[in-house]
Amino acid sequence: MELRQLITFRTVASTLHFSRAAEVLNYVPSNVTMQIKALEDELGVRLFDRLGKQLVLTTAGKRFLTHIQSVLDKLDEARSAVHDNENVSGTLTVSANEVLCAYRLPIVFHLFRSRYPGVRLIFRSVPNQHLKQTLFEGTADVVFMLDEPILSSTLAVEPLVEETFRFFAAPDHPLAKRTVLQLEDFHGQVFLTNEQGCPYRTMFDRQFEKKGIDRITYLEFQNAEAIKQCAITGIGIAFLPEMTTKAEVERGELVVLPWTIPDLHVYTQMLWHRDKWLSPILSSFIEAAREVLTIEGTNQAVG
Repeated sequence: MELRQLITFRTVASTLHFSRAAEVLNYVPSNVTMQIKALEDELGVRLFDRLGKQLVLTTAGKRFLTHIQSVLDKLDEARSAVHDNENVSGTLTVSANEVLCAYRLPIVFHLFRSRYPGVRLIFRSVPNQHLKQTLFEGTADVVFMLDEPILSSTLAVEPLVEETFRFFAAPDHPLAKRTVLQLEDFHGQVFLTNEQGCPYRTMFDRQFEKKGIDRITYLEFQNAEAIKQCAITGIGIAFLPEMTTKAEVERGELVVLPWTIPDLHVYTQMLWHRDKWLSPILSSFIEAAREVLTIEGTNQAVG
């Protein structure tokens, strides 16, 4: 078992794609495939399942990744001890859901890349409910979640920005001209929401079920962009974080309805595993995220 095979395996596990892993490692794809096959032959198990064009870790692959991740972290730590830490280089894997990827992380990535151009950044969009698992499996170094305050004994959790959620509708929606709304006004309305399992969909359901509001129709979507476009066309009322709709509100395509869910506290939060070694790369990225998103949160509060 060679060190390069372990590094290749970790990279493929992070990208779940042979060609992308080859690009990261500066190999030809056939070299990556050959190394993974040799590793699987030596271990006597399949590490990946090839489901058509989709690559997924097997159960054995997940267990193996957990163990070799700690080995490679120790190796990185040893290398850092004997080299100039100012020359930060290597690979960093970041995961978040599509909302944070589109509206919070681009400015973080831009700042980090401007400071550390030698670092390869790998980003994977992952549904909110699966993000913690990527830290336990070692397929991500750091993740960002949009959720109520998270408590964990095994994960380091750092809230960065408190996010405001609103109800949005087209300017000609029947409720758009109202200055005051009561819960009863939502009877019979169509709500455009994320699919069940999304944290803020759960918060939405919790509020309306508690108040006994019925005759609500849901249209469920996988991303915020689809929700916005359907709200703009007048199909229904969108429930979204404010950061996703600034442009549409400024253009007059959407208006904010005068209703908020009480006691709703949702944050953009940064998480990493407490047992993971904070390499110079990871430490630098965490600092960049703090710098950018803490300022963003302050500006948002002032605005």
